[in-house]
Amino acid sequence: MSRAVARPRSPRGRARETDRRLAEAYPGTARELCALAYRDPFELLVATILSAQCTDQRVNTVTPALFARYPDAYALAAAAPEDVEALVRPTGFYRAKTASLLGMARELVERFGGDVPRRREELVTLPGVGRKTANVVRSVGFGLPGLPVDTHVGRVSRRLGLTEATDPVVVERELGALIPERDHGVFSLRMILHGRAVCRARRPRCGRCELADYCPSALPAP
Repeated sequence: MSRAVARPRSPRGRARETDRRLAEAYPGTARELCALAYRDPFELLVATILSAQCTDQRVNTVTPALFARYPDAYALAAAAPEDVEALVRPTGFYRAKTASLLGMARELVERFGGDVPRRREELVTLPGVGRKTANVVRSVGFGLPGLPVDTHVGRVSRRLGLTEATDPVVVERELGALIPERDHGVFSLRMILHGRAVCRARRPRCGRCELADYCPSALPAP
């Protein structure tokens, strides 16, 4: 059956077809698709905090030295702020990020025995950890349900008519209702990759988009 015949009409239908097609375009697990380099949930949490207002590529140039010096929450909790600042400075906002990293590490040591918690409700109580970061750690680090919503996910979702919301929490809730829970994390990562490569904020590449035949933003106006 051709894509034109199978064009989905409802938000749920578009979401499911988007999930299927992006899985073909960007194959792999959430761990494989995540651009941040890490070895365990603690390193992923640190890298995700550093990625705020910074590219994943830049974060990956900083974290090897950071992790070599502070391999776990106990080591990072005891670090001198000026030493951490010097290491993370290239990621920008380094003083605020250092404060978040040290506060997060101390909370892990004091409240969780040095381990990263799996529950979203616990993750978001850590300094520097919002809902998006918590969802990254859950979905990528632990393989648990979590749908991170960044600017790419929000933009692509609105163009596809999957949501009209601009509040990331609302977008997460509405997308989560359209996609099977097991796919939440990898769906988010594929939407991010598609938003970067094809559905760009400026000059989206509709002519090469796998979703253009049913995307309301790409179809000709009636």
